Amino acid sequence: MIAASLLLIAIVTQDQSSLRSAPRDSAPQQVALAQGDSLEIRGQKGDYLQVYDHRRERAGYVRATQVRSQSLAPDAAPELLSILRFLRDTPGSESLGISYAAAYLRAAPAGTINGEPFDALGAMAERLARRASARQGKPGSDALASHLDVAASYGVEMLSFERDGQIQLCYNGDAHRRVLALPATDSQRALAALALTKHECVAPHLNPVERFAQDNWRAEVLDRVEMRDLPAVLKNRLHLRKAGIWAGLAFQRARRAEFAPATVQAAATRALQELAAVNKTDLAETDATVYNDAAIRVGASRWGVEPSLTSEATGSAEKPVIKLSVRLSTGQQGETCVHIVDGKHDTKNPLFTRCTYGVVWAASATVNRQGTALALAVQPLDTWREMWVFQQGPNGWGVDIVPPASDSPNLGYVEFAGWMPGNSQMLAAREAKVDGRYKTSFEVLRTATMEVEKHADQPKNLSAFYRWQDPVWKGQTVSLR
Repeated sequence: MIAASLLLIAIVTQDQSSLRSAPRDSAPQQVALAQGDSLEIRGQKGDYLQVYDHRRERAGYVRATQVRSQSLAPDAAPELLSILRFLRDTPGSESLGISYAAAYLRAAPAGTINGEPFDALGAMAERLARRASARQGKPGSDALASHLDVAASYGVEMLSFERDGQIQLCYNGDAHRRVLALPATDSQRALAALALTKHECVAPHLNPVERFAQDNWRAEVLDRVEMRDLPAVLKNRLHLRKAGIWAGLAFQRARRAEFAPATVQAAATRALQELAAVNKTDLAETDATVYNDAAIRVGASRWGVEPSLTSEATGSAEKPVIKLSVRLSTGQQGETCVHIVDGKHDTKNPLFTRCTYGVVWAASATVNRQGTALALAVQPLDTWREMWVFQQGPNGWGVDIVPPASDSPNLGYVEFAGWMPGNSQMLAAREAKVDGRYKTSFEVLRTATMEVEKHADQPKNLSAFYRWQDPVWKGQTVSLR
């Protein structure tokens, strides 16, 4: 009898539906149900169904108009799948859709289940997580909390991270992993891979070893997706995600002694290739921010494409130095020390030394004509690259560190773009995400203070850029994409 009764369930379709102690409106409310709650039907009295709520272990009565009676027999599976297909893309009905996904998986014979129901389940769980993250403390948050509880009752697990003072909810991706393991269309597999590899859902507390393993796994998941017959929009999204991940891997490989410079070059080159593969004419309007995000990530690590000078800098026999240049050496554990040297000063007696735990892209070093200043790219984080300007002053050599933006390190890079005559000014380009907005700026800096004297959103709007921009910078930067 119990098995037979479980073949017919009631799925709650309205929030704040009342589970009452008796089949009448005046009876005390025992529980406020949310859409997607699943109840066992045990009988009917008038306009009420007699039900049992297994999640709360409570029996009662609910109005028949507030639920949908649904059979879980195998022949009901096609109907359940049709409803699931409708709810998959219906915003606000995620918990209801998740309940129908669970009902379908209970009703369908095992041999007929493919990746489609898990694709729908994953899409609804992702959308529910986004809604909950965006509406913290706003009207409707209580209803969202109820929907999250319903989803959790079906085994949908959410992960939470603190970012920028807010809680970021992310689906743990179990349904997406099942899509990749079961027969599925190329589009379904691509969507699953994109959901599993989101940048914002990488746990911020991972240590460098765990983060490196996670990023390698993300790159592998994306590379297993067959792209040939995908829609252009999906192809672009895959290229953008790969570009961001491979840029991060270039940075991480550069930090690890076991990786040869050639592997760093390979990762940085792959990042540039993936960004270049994006067809901007097919780029969806909603993907504009994703494109900027990927470009900044690639821009931060782009110097990894150039041959490393590390072997020359740390070798036992240094090459003779004619003019101002950079040499690197190992400092304390994890540190790289930058030595400014010339024909009369070597690493043992440098003009100036500064150590950092970031990645020093020695190939980026460029010197002004007078030999009194040198610009260098230093990357302390995988998405944040600074410009260090070493220069000779009245009291000797010093260094100014120019960040991409004045806020906390998040997403951005600033780079040398050219020396101007007279050694009093230099050109720089920067891109950064500030307060959720992307900003690109081409600037004239006063070298003595690194203050911005002039700036524009396009280099053509600054006459100084037209005359003095460095040809190497122009040929390599992603800021002119």
